[in-house]
Amino acid sequence: MPPFEGRKLDKKQTWNVGYWLLAAVLLLWLQGIWQSASQSEVVPYSAFEQALSEGRIVDVTVTDLTMSGRLKATEGQKSVLVTARIEPDLAARLDKYNVPYTRVVESTWLKNLASWIVPSLVFFGLWFFLFRSFADKQGMGGFLSIGKSRAKIYVQTNTGVTFADVAGVDEARHELEEVVDFLKHPQEYGRLGAHIPKGVLLVGPPGTGKTLLAKAVAGEAGVPFFSISGSEFVEMFVGVGAARVRDLFDQARKMAPAIIFIDELDALGRARGAFPGLGGHDEKEQTLNQLLSEMDGFDASVGLIILSATNRPEILDPALLRAGRFDRQVLVDRPDRKGRTDILKVHVRKVKLDAALRLEDIAGLTPGFSGADLANLVNEATLVATRRKADQVTLPDFTAAVERIVAGLERRNRVLNPKEREAVAFHEMGHALVALAQPGTDPVHKVSIIPRGIGALGYTIQRPTEDRYLMTRPELEKKIAVLMGGRAAEKLVFEVLSTGAADDLAKATDMARDMVTRYGMDEGLGYVAYEPKRQQMLELPAGVLPQASPVSEHTQQCIDDAIRGIVMAGFAQASAILQANRAVLERGARALLEKETLDEAAIRALALELKQIDASETRSGPA
Repeated sequence: MPPFEGRKLDKKQTWNVGYWLLAAVLLLWLQGIWQSASQSEVVPYSAFEQALSEGRIVDVTVTDLTMSGRLKATEGQKSVLVTARIEPDLAARLDKYNVPYTRVVESTWLKNLASWIVPSLVFFGLWFFLFRSFADKQGMGGFLSIGKSRAKIYVQTNTGVTFADVAGVDEARHELEEVVDFLKHPQEYGRLGAHIPKGVLLVGPPGTGKTLLAKAVAGEAGVPFFSISGSEFVEMFVGVGAARVRDLFDQARKMAPAIIFIDELDALGRARGAFPGLGGHDEKEQTLNQLLSEMDGFDASVGLIILSATNRPEILDPALLRAGRFDRQVLVDRPDRKGRTDILKVHVRKVKLDAALRLEDIAGLTPGFSGADLANLVNEATLVATRRKADQVTLPDFTAAVERIVAGLERRNRVLNPKEREAVAFHEMGHALVALAQPGTDPVHKVSIIPRGIGALGYTIQRPTEDRYLMTRPELEKKIAVLMGGRAAEKLVFEVLSTGAADDLAKATDMARDMVTRYGMDEGLGYVAYEPKRQQMLELPAGVLPQASPVSEHTQQCIDDAIRGIVMAGFAQASAILQANRAVLERGARALLEKETLDEAAIRALALELKQIDASETRSGPA
């Protein structure tokens, strides 16, 4: 059998044979044109007729535009004469003058081609322009680059962020310093066979510095930094998100070692099947599947690391969080008092501060503030000082900024009638006196009856002396009593109830419900959690929180009775304190009506006259 018999040509060989055949046909065609051009001579019509009359032409070939005649004998290298056709009558008239004449055939192929191409180009150009305008309005992005990744690429010189710009999250910073060290010295970690985690998930409430930490990692490591939001992967076209994930990882592999940072991962990595009524395999799930495949497909030893940030870890797909994908989860929580002080030091670098101002005092005014909140606080305080034409930012400027952020903007144009103003004064003074009369409560910093924000007609600010992570039942009961102080003062003085305590009642009820259903602080119901707390970073309204676990009707009735008992006990405690200090309440309310705002010194003077009431004396108060 011949060596190649029975073998099929592969696709590449087939294409090669086709190329050779096309080249041979093209060569024969060009050769024919060249031979025809080299053997023919274009002459005037008069010269063609003279050749006919002299008998030098054997035969004539006539077309629509030309005539060609084959010569009897070759004249030089030419054997054919070619001329343009002219009407016989015209030729007869011209022959009388015995001058050479010919007809020029105009070439119209360019005009004919343009008559087809130009309208087509205008039509498609107009269509493309209108489609691009529609796509931009609909958020579809560039049509030609729809499958390309939109990640922004930074290098060390233009991230502009290092670990020196990050403060207040020391534990998270130490975790990420190890990632930086691996990118700089990968051989050290491979010495004993270890490898760096493929993915690091930054988890924390909004504004705590997750994105800032990721940029600091890239700035310290000096490697390419691909930054993209989870929502940028998903478009209205099916398959676009998966294509962008592939393109992103392809770019990162070419520039490895590199860092891929996906912000707001929850927009992309929501748990599959969480909402079965809305469809099972939509565009987001395809994008997530592609991300899972890419994270399994790359080798951690090449220096490609994925950082992601989210404030909703409870809704992420479990497949994202397993070992081998996001191996490590780093909590970026709200800073403590020392952390807030360190963050303030970063943000006040370019601010002219009063020499007597202590940042520790400002940190004490801002429990629960995140890094973004503190940055906004410094800016607001600077604006306050600027408005009053000051040369330096002082502590009162920061205090005013805290009040604006916490309570809202002052609304002095909201004029209350005298009766409402008096009710607000007694209400706020009731909060303050109940807080002052109970040992162990947070100190009262300021009381005001100036309306602020959307619905606040007055406010009482308490300043914690330290950060607290555990609360006992007596401490929570004191907080509830402080919340009920406004309602108790209104009932004691005016003997009527108003709508001004709505927010206080809601907070007191939520606190009592947590004591009963989550903390197990009711002996009658036992140490049982009837409403387990889910992992949640966002402070969502009560209407969208997960519902309590199902309980029997009898147990639910006991829960309701226990909540009511705790709230009413707090009201009884507040009423007893205000009844025993009625004169101080009257004097404080009058001072508040006169000055509108009482600072810490004035409140401390009132506290010296207060009589303290033991909570045990009011335990069996009104129900």
